[in-house]
Amino acid sequence: MEITQHLLSFAFLRKVDSSPLVTPAPTPSSFRLLTDAERHASLQATMAALPAGNDIWIFGYGSLIWRPEFDYAERRHALLHGYHRALCLWSRVNRGTPDNPGLVFGLDAGGSCRGVVFRIDHTGASDIMEALWRREMPSGAYIPRWLKCRTDEGPVSALAFTMNRNTDAYVPELPQDQLLKIVRNAHGIYGPCIDYVLDTADALVRHNIVDRRLFALANSLRQS
Repeated sequence: MEITQHLLSFAFLRKVDSSPLVTPAPTPSSFRLLTDAERHASLQATMAALPAGNDIWIFGYGSLIWRPEFDYAERRHALLHGYHRALCLWSRVNRGTPDNPGLVFGLDAGGSCRGVVFRIDHTGASDIMEALWRREMPSGAYIPRWLKCRTDEGPVSALAFTMNRNTDAYVPELPQDQLLKIVRNAHGIYGPCIDYVLDTADALVRHNIVDRRLFALANSLRQS
């Protein structure tokens, strides 16, 4: 199996530091990639839940905004209720290491999230979705769901990769000083964690999407 940029992005925290504010999680050995069969079954089940004749929309809230890596026919601003953008997923390869894990964004339960939705043509959709599953679903860290998103042109049902809180990859909310420490110091094979966070914040600005919490974090990171 080819190891891609996204295949090993998600792993588990052994322990960030000795702070009692952090609940230790199992060692990285507990991390398991989905098999090809499991990943394919997940994709098939998700696509089967899309009503026949519906357009295929994909909701982007993090790196999909600035690096979708697929061709799309249409892009719209979108608002998703019931989930919010959060640095709630450990990364031990792309944006961190086993001994110094970084954080990447997930859709955590509660609140709302402004992002973008991409419409892809049904022609060629199979290849796009297979590649998207390799990128976003290497493990069980995400639960793919078709969720209603509001756009200026009307509501759409879009595929959203929501955080699975029942996996060891999930990171509950951290104290601000600890969050800053992790993002500033983690560095993986695809660069510093801080670059990933700031690239996402900059992408939101370019798309006129306001996320005050992320912008405040970005401002704090830039002051270092």
